[in-house]
Amino acid sequence: MFNERVYNFSAGPSMLPLPVLEKAGREITNFGLSGMSVMEMSHRSGAYQEIFDETKDLFRQVLSVPDTHEILFMQGGATGQFAAVAMNLIGRTGLADYAVTGNFSGLAAKEAKKYGQVHIAADTAAQNHTRIPRQEELELSPDASYLHYCANNTIYGTEWDYVPRTDCPVVADMSSNILSRPVDIAAHGLIYAGVQKNMAPAGMAAVIIDRSLAGQELACTPTILNYRVMIDKDSMYNTPPTFNIYMLGLVLKWVKEQGGVRGMEELREIRSSLLYDFLDNSRLFRGCAERSARSKMNVTFRTSSPELDALFVREAAEKGLVSLAGHRVVGGMRASIYNAMPVEGVRKLVEFMGEFEKNHKNGLQR
Repeated sequence: MFNERVYNFSAGPSMLPLPVLEKAGREITNFGLSGMSVMEMSHRSGAYQEIFDETKDLFRQVLSVPDTHEILFMQGGATGQFAAVAMNLIGRTGLADYAVTGNFSGLAAKEAKKYGQVHIAADTAAQNHTRIPRQEELELSPDASYLHYCANNTIYGTEWDYVPRTDCPVVADMSSNILSRPVDIAAHGLIYAGVQKNMAPAGMAAVIIDRSLAGQELACTPTILNYRVMIDKDSMYNTPPTFNIYMLGLVLKWVKEQGGVRGMEELREIRSSLLYDFLDNSRLFRGCAERSARSKMNVTFRTSSPELDALFVREAAEKGLVSLAGHRVVGGMRASIYNAMPVEGVRKLVEFMGEFEKNHKNGLQR
């Protein structure tokens, strides 16, 4: 039990900025002297329309979304977009390229196979997804409707440091690194992201789509996943996830106050450098991802044994450093250091890792 807030290294749902939580708390029962919570407002009301419009405008400003692209707020999270992307885009040629560099890109490819032919342009499973393929390694189809990649792999701790080039539209799952650095939106036909890591509470996906790609949906596409319909209805074909959109607006204001995505990029460099510098000089801990592919959002590491890993996670939790266990697929440890993680939280983690290493010299690896 803790009387104060812990440093939460969860991969998602993850930490939200404390000022955002405090503001939401103050407004939870009476937003803007409306006499009601945002959660109680009609999405058709003037008061809520102002919240929606402001959030959408902030999203466009902070990420520099060009006028050619529409912004959608959709239910179902990123997993819902695995199907939505294929149903809306694969119909042009019936074929799509997928780069499989982790669990979620693999699931996206598997989902897309229900709606068309999928060609695996790259698969790093043989290297346990510890690396990112380079452009020259991608085996691209000349007639693909789109190329899909996952920009950051939360489970394996890898991140793309470039946008893959191809002659067809590029689709990116940016669930775990959106808002953490500038993005070349125009280089993408579509970007989607579950909001529960860097943007808002779980339950929504943000979609940025080139309007020219809408209107090619398969006949079986559910209306609620139809990009053309959602663009026409401005994300309000049905009741949208109203509280998520409100919270996203608060987070975007906070990001803007911190210097925007450039400010977030500077902070992510500081946080990740602190942790990777320690790992590179540790005799007990070792990083899992190849150095050239290291994620600056999800740092994966382990000790010399699963037993020592488990002990580290337990003792860290007692110090208020929680949710450090690695994903069940890979084990080990994982520190998710998204935008809301204070630099001080990473410093505390590194300090504890140093203490743990001193106390367990019998487990040293080199």
